[in-house]
Amino acid sequence: MSVDEAGTQRVEDGGADEPGWDVDPDDESGVAVVAAVGRQIKAWREAAGMRAGEFGAAIGYGEDLVRKVEGGRRIPRPEFLDRVDEVVGAGGKIAAMKQDLAQIRYPKKVRDLAKLEARAVELLSYGSHALHGLLQTEAHAHALLRTRRPAYSADQLERMLAARMARQSVLDHSAALDLSFVLEEATLRRPTGGTMVQRQQLERLLEVGGRQNIEIQVMPLSRWDHPGTGGRIQVLKFGDGSAMGRTDDEYGGRPISDPKQLRVLELRYGIIRAQALPPGESLGLIDEVLGET
Repeated sequence: MSVDEAGTQRVEDGGADEPGWDVDPDDESGVAVVAAVGRQIKAWREAAGMRAGEFGAAIGYGEDLVRKVEGGRRIPRPEFLDRVDEVVGAGGKIAAMKQDLAQIRYPKKVRDLAKLEARAVELLSYGSHALHGLLQTEAHAHALLRTRRPAYSADQLERMLAARMARQSVLDHSAALDLSFVLEEATLRRPTGGTMVQRQQLERLLEVGGRQNIEIQVMPLSRWDHPGTGGRIQVLKFGDGSAMGRTDDEYGGRPISDPKQLRVLELRYGIIRAQALPPGESLGLIDEVLGET
């Protein structure tokens, strides 16, 4: 097996294989969708009178990958479905399954979070050492994900990165969502991913912070005595009056929805927000850091 310039793995017989996105066995909805797609592909292949190895060679992928996709053990990528559709003459029926797999290809915990963010009418977020995923550029997110230990495999990294970027669609498609972010000044000054990545990230913050429904505030390095020293605080509020929150230092980091616990988080966030620089001054500081970078 070798790796070409685009990073695609090639098997010796000339077909293309790939690490693939394995199905999480605990993701019941994902397992069902991938299994159904796999059965359809197998049915079309058999109707075309092709063995798995012959079929793999025809579509440009390895036999092992074909069997895993048909067996519902591997999530096929969009280009795989396009090739299958073309080879078996499905007239778009196989390619149309890309819509069914569009969300399943992301980890379940990320899909669940994206659904919550899409439902929310207000988001409050204090980040003690990292930017919120909705604010990150792709290059910045990639650099952060690479710091994880144990490290993600190349395929896991790609999958997590794609999922994080897909979540950001809520910023463009949900004007009714009000977002408030408080960032630590140290986060702005840390050259995550290198100088160019840092500059792009700062420019992204200035662009997003200029939107009417988004407020970005910066907590100066000089202000250490605030209730965010225990870690992140995040609260999502929904249209029906319910809410969900999370903090690093209490409740085991698990999501909470108990009104009393949520009031504690909102109290802390209110104090943090009051101690941070106002939005206008915060954008000015971000611009200042950009100029120094």
